[in-house]
Amino acid sequence: MLSCRDIVNHADQLLDRDLGISTRVAVRLHLLLCRHCRRYVKQLARLIKAIPFMHNKATEEEVRKVMDCIHSHSNL
Repeated sequence: MLSCRDIVNHADQLLDRDLGISTRVAVRLHLLLCRHCRRYVKQLARLIKAIPFMHNKATEEEVRKVMDCIHSHSNL
């Protein structure tokens, strides 16, 4: 069984449909059982969809804050 940290590490590949069958099944199984990871993957998908509509380039400080927030929430 994959850990929540594994899901964070594979989330982008899952959304890009770039996972092998065994890893994809393991990720899907974990997502069935873990509401926190389901929420994380859903939020990541929404963020990826929103990026083209963002008008201003993020500053380095803004990027750091977002990444810090993502990393702090990935320690579930």
